[in-house]
Amino acid sequence: MPALYVVATPVGNLEDITLRAIRILKEVKLIAAEDTRKTRKLLSAYDIATPTTSYFEHNKLTKMDYILRQLEHGDVALVSDAGMPGISDPGYELISSVIRHNLPVIPIPGPSALISALVVSGLPTDKFVYLGFLPHKAGERLGLLKSRVDEKSSLVMFESPHRLGESLRDMLTVLGDRRAAISRELTKIHEEVFRGTLREAIGHFSSPRGEFTLVIEGRSEKTADGINSDIEKRLRQLRKSGVTAKTAIGKLALETGLTKRALYQEWIKIK
Repeated sequence: MPALYVVATPVGNLEDITLRAIRILKEVKLIAAEDTRKTRKLLSAYDIATPTTSYFEHNKLTKMDYILRQLEHGDVALVSDAGMPGISDPGYELISSVIRHNLPVIPIPGPSALISALVVSGLPTDKFVYLGFLPHKAGERLGLLKSRVDEKSSLVMFESPHRLGESLRDMLTVLGDRRAAISRELTKIHEEVFRGTLREAIGHFSSPRGEFTLVIEGRSEKTADGINSDIEKRLRQLRKSGVTAKTAIGKLALETGLTKRALYQEWIKIK
């Protein structure tokens, strides 16, 4: 019975591909690739002549039927731009559709930016929550972060260079100045792993370039209240403006997701 092979490909260094992945890519009838141009570089490096077809976010619905028809005649391999397909890319829909058609889906494991960044972070790895790419809109991004304020597991996410600074500032405001490990260009020439606090990360990545994977410390006793100097400054400003404690605390609790109890304790301190 024909099968869909979900094949992990290098996140940067082409030497990271497995021997099994090379064999499968040579044997299948068709390779469905998120970006055929990027995939051709990999195929060329290993003398793989298998035909390719594009399968990405904007054609996933129209291409799905075509790929399913190809599966009637032979095996198909699914690859993404980098890493394991199905993680924050359109591979999920195709995999689900193949399963609904009662056809085998076989994983060919290999590189993963998510796991690679996590294990070199120096932060707890026994439990983690993957948040994918953070929302583009500030309101949605703040809402997501607020929903994870009390999460004790490490938080892992992807971010683009042009939104990194804004996202880090939102994290500092909502989560407090937690420890973070930020990996850039993993396995590539300019690979970098920054380890420090969110505040330090904001200063370090003043002109970010490349692809980023972030690992943020989960809630602990040390980070539980989420109070940082920015929150303290805002409380002082509100107090000087003459607003009541109830009004100031209610406003900041809504904006930051911090508990009213933690904010009130800080209000008392600055009184």
